[in-house]
Amino acid sequence: MADMSEPAGPAVPYEPVEPYDLLTMGRVGVDLYPLETGVPLARVETFGRFLGGSPANVAVAAARLGRRTALVSRTGADPFGEYVHRALREFGVDDRLVLTTPEYPTPLTFCEIFPPDDFPLYFYRRPKAPDMELRADELDLAAVCEARIFWMTGTGLSEEPSRTATLAALEARTAARTGGVTVFDLDWRPMFWADPERARPWYAKALAHATVAVGNLDECEIATGVREPADCARALLAAGVELAVVKQGPKGVLAAHRDGTVAEVPPVAVEVVNGLGAGDAFGGALCHGLLAGWDLERVIRYANAAGALVASRLSCSAAMPTPAEIDELLARSCIRPRPSGH
Repeated sequence: MADMSEPAGPAVPYEPVEPYDLLTMGRVGVDLYPLETGVPLARVETFGRFLGGSPANVAVAAARLGRRTALVSRTGADPFGEYVHRALREFGVDDRLVLTTPEYPTPLTFCEIFPPDDFPLYFYRRPKAPDMELRADELDLAAVCEARIFWMTGTGLSEEPSRTATLAALEARTAARTGGVTVFDLDWRPMFWADPERARPWYAKALAHATVAVGNLDECEIATGVREPADCARALLAAGVELAVVKQGPKGVLAAHRDGTVAEVPPVAVEVVNGLGAGDAFGGALCHGLLAGWDLERVIRYANAAGALVASRLSCSAAMPTPAEIDELLARSCIRPRPSGH
């Protein structure tokens, strides 16, 4: 294992020169992915170590596109936690709001890689993941409220004290009336909830404070009780968001805005290697496009291409694409690219 001599906790308090473009909140850990494709996990001999956790990956994806990003989370006080801090900094993500929890180890996630679409995940988050120990009284609400985009997840609502902390962050942004974007990544993980019916009321509370909701069909169904894409979008808009983004896998993406604008974008064809980070790349690129003020269809096409690129690569965080790579894929896909500057 590489040298991990850096301190695990935040080095300095939050004193940004300007607000973050994107502040994400929630899961962070270490992904140990097989370097062998099509092999059951029990037979894998070699693994690669990568920064993991969806909110962390979204922050990395946006940083790769030139955005100023940070993560609110926790790690264990262990070598894997030190690795997380160093990796975040190397990817350009501010780690000062990532605290440590000595009681619980930094989570590990394993997967099996069977392209094109079979990637069983195994989360080692017991007895409890440090990111579930986020507490409302420890949040830097100034950073939360001032961020141009704040990104939270459904997993953050699955357990206390993270649930209360997540809702406190949302309520603070609503009260602050800064005009920023609040994204609710519906992020349904059945292993984190005993009963889907218990999730829906908490999802409803969060949707009332969000301006954007993003999820696949399973996640949208958990949040709304309906599954047909157009019905999901309508239900999410009715729940309070301004923009509903419904990801449909091989059928593309449906996005609907409260002003009546609708974008239906087909998938970008790639050879899938590992689809697990595609949604995080999509999320980071979505935030980039929203910050740039692009029209809805352009935002979704760009995010779709970013997700496709990561699906064609092994890792998640380390695979996040650059603007040039996204533009090149759009050009090869016969979709006219436009400049991807801010």
